[in-house]
Amino acid sequence: MDVPAGNRRGLSDYYPHLMPSVGFGKSSSRVYRCRSETKRYITSPRVAETLVRILRGKRKSCQLFLECNPGPGILTRALLESGAKVIALESDKTFIPQLKSLGKKVNGRLEVVYCDFFKLDPRSRGLLTPPIMTSDMLFQYLGIEAQPWSKGAPLKAIGILPPKNERNALWKLLHDLYSCTSVYKYGRVELNLFITEKECRKIMANPQNPGLYQALSVLCQIACGIKLLHTESCLSFGTYTANGQLAKQKHRESLEQNLCFIQLTPHKDLFTGTLTPFNYDVFFHMLRQCFMKRGAKLIDHLHSLSPIDAMHILKQIKKSKDVKVIDMYPEDFQHLFETIECYKDDNYKWLYDDFMEDVII
Repeated sequence: MDVPAGNRRGLSDYYPHLMPSVGFGKSSSRVYRCRSETKRYITSPRVAETLVRILRGKRKSCQLFLECNPGPGILTRALLESGAKVIALESDKTFIPQLKSLGKKVNGRLEVVYCDFFKLDPRSRGLLTPPIMTSDMLFQYLGIEAQPWSKGAPLKAIGILPPKNERNALWKLLHDLYSCTSVYKYGRVELNLFITEKECRKIMANPQNPGLYQALSVLCQIACGIKLLHTESCLSFGTYTANGQLAKQKHRESLEQNLCFIQLTPHKDLFTGTLTPFNYDVFFHMLRQCFMKRGAKLIDHLHSLSPIDAMHILKQIKKSKDVKVIDMYPEDFQHLFETIECYKDDNYKWLYDDFMEDVII
């Protein structure tokens, strides 16, 4: 996506690689080396049939799905039986032979790759070995070409967010989406994910749910259309260790919690305005700063974010001087960002200090 050099302005010119979450950047190398991770898998044919009915409807066309960590292949089989084509990205070698055996029966409609979708394009690169790889390596191998952002989704991805790193995985996906990197370098990839009910409520929250509303909520809703497609009890899933062994649910809370199947479709017009893949980190930082003191008045944050007169900004976005951070809807924050970025009477639109050099969003 080409953006004129004159429009590449703001914080991103100075600090182009703000990390997507607290702890994400610092712990990434440890996470990628981990061999004791547990993963949830769809083990119920009933759940698999429900998902296929939701995603496929009455379609008989050979639709392409990228299935992330299919495990025993229950959903894989149901998708294939519906006439779909599946690329199975499995990170546990234990399940690879079983999936490849299934692939021999469907006339080339199943491709099995030893890969972990949620660990594509790690920030700390070095020498990458499967299941860790880059999206370029994966998509070139699969023969998938990049599509313009204005076109539809090149493929649909299905998966379950890692139980122990759910929030970090969400932040990474958002970072990749806003920067048009990783899988989003290839277009508006649609994600269909199971996440915990707790996280689902947070990303869909707004000022009407102040206790749940946070920067993550704003970023998700500005970037994507979000649909809650289905809710299922955790008891309907199997949890396996890294060697393919069925693990017991350890906590009563996890047994009682539901998983929500949500659809995240990147907005076609996400980058048609002031927000671009080159200044998205300014938007991230602005939200991070505001939600650090979410109960405070917005005007108090504006004094530390921009040298532009705070009352003038509030007037432009049609908000009173008493408006609080938690009173601002996602579209209000987008309007705030665009107002400051497009301000013409000042060469400096954002304040910089030593804190911002080390900030991790």
